Formats: sequence, C-alpha cells, structure tokens
Amino acid sequence: MKRLIPAGAATLVLALAALAAWLTAGSTAVAQPVAAGGMSPVALATASVPAGGMSPALPGVSQAHGGPDGVSPTPIPGIVEVRRGADIVYMSSDGKYVLTGDLYRVDNHVDLTEEHRRELRRKLIDAVPESQMVVFSPAHPKYTVTVFTDVDCVYCRALHGQIEDYNELGIKVRYVFFPRTGPDTSSWYKAEQVWCSADRHDALTRAKLGEPLAAKVCAANPVAREYALGQAIGLEGTPGIVASNGALVGGYLPPTALLAALKDSAQAPTSAPAN
Repeated sequence: MKRLIPAGAATLVLALAALAAWLTAGSTAVAQPVAAGGMSPVALATASVPAGGMSPALPGVSQAHGGPDGVSPTPIPGIVEVRRGADIVYMSSDGKYVLTGDLYRVDNHVDLTEEHRRELRRKLIDAVPESQMVVFSPAHPKYTVTVFTDVDCVYCRALHGQIEDYNELGIKVRYVFFPRTGPDTSSWYKAEQVWCSADRHDALTRAKLGEPLAAKVCAANPVAREYALGQAIGLEGTPGIVASNGALVGGYLPPTALLAALKDSAQAPTSAPAN
C-alpha cells in the first residue's frame, strides 16, 4: 500500500483546523465564560453546522481546507469531539486545548473513537450510489468492500489481477477512483478515461495492465468527487480497502487474507485486547 501522508498527519491537520476555526469565531470568545444555556467557544465556532452535526454538502469534502464538520459531546465532562469527514480530534470546551488520539472505554476495552470513525466512513461511502462505482461481484456476495484505486498503483494492479479469486470467495469489490498524484496528472486522466469508456469493466482491466485507452474524457465523471471522498475518510494510500461496516481494512491483501480480515472486522470491530 503506497502511503500518501505520514500516519497521524490527517488528525494533526484536523486539530489545527479545529483550533483555527474556533479562533476565527472571535478572540473575545476566549475570555467569555459559558453562561447557562449559552454557547461554548467551540460551539460558537461551528454555529453554522446544522442539527445533526454535519455540513450541508458532503462532509469533509466541501470543507477540505476549512473548519470542522461538527462538534459533539463526549462521555468526559468538558471535552468535545471535533470531526471533519472521518477524522476526529478532541478539544476542551473552552477551546484552549486540543487532544489527538483514540478514546477508549476502560470497562469493555471499546475504542470509542474508531467506533465513530467507522460510522462516519460508512455514511460517507453509503452516500455514493453503486451506479458511480465500477463493481465486480459474485452472484451471491458474502462480503462487500469499497476499494479506492489508482490505475497506476502496483498493489492496485496486483489486487485487480486476482479479482476473480476475490469474487470466488464471495467478496464483492466496488471500485472508486483515487489517483494518488491528484488532478491534472496522467493517473487522473486515465481514471476519467476508464469511467468514460463504453465498457468500464474492460477499460479498468486494460488500464491496470498498462494498455492505453481510446476513450475521451466526458464531463460527467465522478473522479473528482471520489478523490475528495478518499481524503474525507482519511485515506493514506492505495489500494484503500473499506469494509461495509466502515472499517478501514488497509492496503493490498491476497484473497484469503482479505477474507480473514473481513471476518475479524465483522466479529470484533472496535475492541482492544484485554490485559
């Protein structure tokens, strides 16, 4: 799996964005106590976020360089959860401190942060209809994964070279595009060509074999939206495999290893090992 950013960089960016968004709400908020029934500085900074805690547009996409999508209380008094896309950090309710890292519940070893990340990833991906994906599926799938792919990625090509094996194990593969090099690059253009081809399945296979495509880029293609979606869920490389429960399985896994990982993810999605 080709890494795009250092581990933890996404959450650090969100932490700084959350702090910046809070600061832009007005420096006078720092000195103002929270009155009964009033708004904390964090709530003031996100006053435009509607009920439900999500931005009006695709969460984490429209605000890729702006403030957080939402703020929620946590089980810890005085600490709130600040999120953008599937990235989560924590902040003191007075806006003075930001914490990065996962929040665990001690009595049952549940990772509350990852539990919520998975929910956010699932909702973000579920908002994309399968008609905007390139799907390779067995007749009766047992598991479904959404794979963020780059046609030029070596491990993406390795995965696709075994697509029939994944299907035979009952794994449905739904491809969305994530050209690692970004817009206006060769990989981006190839992804658009795949989508704009008459037979997308054949075009994707040929593109991953390094064969040139003849299709011209059409205006109505989802590459930019899916690239933004990958950023929103905190994707760090390709192939990025996401299970149907929102678990980020990781990068390339051989068919039998992916099947085992999906079984494990379904059985114990958020628990840490007991001591």
